[in-house]
Amino acid sequence: MKKLINLSLLCLLSSCSSLPELKTVEKIEIPKFMGSWYVIANIPTFVEKGAHNALETYTWNEKENRIDVDFSFNKDSLDGEKKNYPQKAFIHNTKTNAEWRIQFIWPLRFAYLIVDVAPDYSWTIIGVPDRDYVWIMARTPTLSQETYDMIVAKVKENHFDISKLQKIPHNPKP
Repeated sequence: MKKLINLSLLCLLSSCSSLPELKTVEKIEIPKFMGSWYVIANIPTFVEKGAHNALETYTWNEKENRIDVDFSFNKDSLDGEKKNYPQKAFIHNTKTNAEWRIQFIWPLRFAYLIVDVAPDYSWTIIGVPDRDYVWIMARTPTLSQETYDMIVAKVKENHFDISKLQKIPHNPKP
């Protein structure tokens, strides 16, 4: 019984010190969000380490009622080996369209939250609930320093560890 009480107290104390729930934007217009997004910076997953020219492309799959995701990059240099990782995304919260579940490998699905997006859909911030990973993406391979700094401030406001944020090198847009 004592172990149960201690475990309960530990859970209660840890919940008091935890971060607030990661919020999404109020509404995403799926057709506007589709298309290509350059990964400008991220807290990388193991797959993304050494990524250059990282590009995430979303395509609505009407037949399957999901989003087909194509993630590609060059490994370790701007002209390194081309890597491509197809994925599937499912809209989890259909009220906002801002909470998805990404499937890299069946049957696992991971939360993917659209934390912020520019009014004109020119940039976005994607995060995961535990804040271990975040992506800053844009429709162009570069952002002005002022825009980038503003987005990083938003990432920080959402309690991500910006010291882990890495900029992704890109070839100039063709």
